Amino acid sequence: MWYSPGYDFSKGRVETALRMSASVIRGIVCWALILAVPVSVLGQTPSAILHTQGGVWVNGYEAKDASAIFVGDLVETKAGSSASLTLDGSTVLLQPESVAKLQENLLVLDHGGVSVTTSKSFKVRVNCLTVVPVVNDWTQYDVADVNGTIQVAARKNDVTVSREMAHRKPSPETAASREGVVHEGEQRSYDESQMCGTAPPTAQAGPLVNSKWIVGGAGAGVGILLCVILCGGHSSISPKNP
Repeated sequence: MWYSPGYDFSKGRVETALRMSASVIRGIVCWALILAVPVSVLGQTPSAILHTQGGVWVNGYEAKDASAIFVGDLVETKAGSSASLTLDGSTVLLQPESVAKLQENLLVLDHGGVSVTTSKSFKVRVNCLTVVPVVNDWTQYDVADVNGTIQVAARKNDVTVSREMAHRKPSPETAASREGVVHEGEQRSYDESQMCGTAPPTAQAGPLVNSKWIVGGAGAGVGILLCVILCGGHSSISPKNP
């Protein structure tokens, strides 16, 4: 076996072992960074599919037909345009000039009107009022919020209109405004200011980006960058190779 005169084999073995250890450490750190990236960044399952023929905006950007919608997205329909959301066991039709935000098994209606067909007790909330199907079976109902009046119509099966505890009044209310069940075939109107007090600021469908994408994206970018540096580098512990 050839070797250079004066070559320190013990030193060479130590340097080789150090380089191998550094490679193992880089690999461990790399995998740790990959596993630390949020699952939502790697691939989030859409909560609904939006169908539209134009004139519909999501988070301030015009949406195309069959667009994926996620929890927290704000949907706005322009005048003369409508849209439908297809969810698991539910379909929601947004009327023209409506603004609504999708939540988990819930649509928060800012203004406009929606028609809901659901077998999963999909709910609609307007200000302090929440409309909930009475039975976990196919239910159809309409909810509208126009000019300070909330209208609830039960088309198939009954729905319950409930008010948040923070807005409940200790004094008796008139029969026309009290909460309760809207039976199939009935329609009931509620004065929004009487039921909920001062209306909250109107939601604006400006260019919005969900915070989870900002935070997750930044974390993913840093993790990938560090991974490339650590896993892709081939630096040696010793400035000289044996």
